[in-house]
Amino acid sequence: MEIKTTPRKKEILSKAAKLFKKRGYSAVTMRDIADTLDMKAASLYNHINSKQEILSTIVIDIADKFTNEMEKIKKQPLRTHEKLKKIIEFHIELTVKNPDAMACLNNDWMHLEEKLPYFVQMREDYEENFRSILKEGIAQGEIANRDPEIMLFSLLSTLRTLYIWYTKKDGVDAKTLKDQMPDTLLNGIIKK
Repeated sequence: MEIKTTPRKKEILSKAAKLFKKRGYSAVTMRDIADTLDMKAASLYNHINSKQEILSTIVIDIADKFTNEMEKIKKQPLRTHEKLKKIIEFHIELTVKNPDAMACLNNDWMHLEEKLPYFVQMREDYEENFRSILKEGIAQGEIANRDPEIMLFSLLSTLRTLYIWYTKKDGVDAKTLKDQMPDTLLNGIIKK
């Protein structure tokens, strides 16, 4: 479900995501968000109902993108390593496009109120789809017969924290990251 927004609302969401990344959701007020937009807090409510709506929109929008892409990849008639490569590349793509929203997704999701059960279910479904791809690859002899939970944890830990590393690294462009990271994660670093 792609969330439709006006240009002003997109700007509000973008500025809020930056603030949430920098200070954390709980420490940011609507006045803080309004100040970064050079507007009065009361005017902010013409575009958005609450800080919770902002967080919910940011988190659910990016979670929907992950969920939809995972479902597409899972259904494709590809070998396991090709599916895993596509998943990794998609994580990289979303992270590079919006590291602030990725920070909200990873750090502030627990502050969702009304949408929390929906988000948790999406996250569980996403992880289960990822897990099933790994298990299918093991069963078909396409990937190493290792504990799928360890593989899932290793991959997701790296991908979920990519926004922290990527925003601090000068000289690593998105293309290099997309070219090298999938191979590094899937094949390791030992020369064979």
